[in-house]
Amino acid sequence: MASPSYRLPALDQDFILGDSTRGLRFLLEYQKAEEALRQWRIRSTIVVFGSARIREDGKPKHARWYAEARAFGRIASERGGARDLVGGHRDNVIATGGGPGIMEAANRGAVDAGAPSIGFNITLPREQEPNAYSTPELTFRFHYFAMRKMHLAMRANALCVFPGGFGTFDELFELLTLSQTGKAPRIPVVLVDRDYWTTVVDLDRLIEEGMIAEADRTLFDYAESAEEAWAILARKPLGAHRAPPADTAGA
Repeated sequence: MASPSYRLPALDQDFILGDSTRGLRFLLEYQKAEEALRQWRIRSTIVVFGSARIREDGKPKHARWYAEARAFGRIASERGGARDLVGGHRDNVIATGGGPGIMEAANRGAVDAGAPSIGFNITLPREQEPNAYSTPELTFRFHYFAMRKMHLAMRANALCVFPGGFGTFDELFELLTLSQTGKAPRIPVVLVDRDYWTTVVDLDRLIEEGMIAEADRTLFDYAESAEEAWAILARKPLGAHRAPPADTAGA
């Protein structure tokens, strides 16, 4: 009875955390967040990406980005319907990576509007810990980037991206690739601060070298403020979501 083989599998940490059960851990990371989102009747989200290193009291440009991200979180929550259940569902709930910086600002804006918001955190060596503004019952932690990305993408009605680094680029290009290749329905994408994005990503060179098509420019728009970003998104069909309701959604 003292042998490890006699332990109940669900109570055996050596077994649960072993190589052969990685698929099971993937499933658990999907299922735990999914059940909470369904309990809250969250059918769709508006995802906000941006740097974790930006601070409200940072240098002027960073402080402006923080303020605009906070304003966007408030505006989207007020005008997108996240505060209320409509037809038994909640749409356009702000979802972020859950950490500091731009993510904190967007979750904070949702709080300003009196709306719930989601924080999809991930375990990292530095920078990542839950901010104080995502709804506690909707604040998750992931080990696997792939599962975190799946949850960020699967309910997304729109994407608003503020300046950021590798992590922001990773998430942005993941969703742009899904749209470009038709692996997911196209959603509106807004990049805030045209000067930043056109400086760090040379689309003209990519097109010149044949790496992307001229038509790929239409996968996103630029905005300079929260109000302008919302105006762009509001021209799109943000009411209902492309997927079935959260209580019946399939894979």
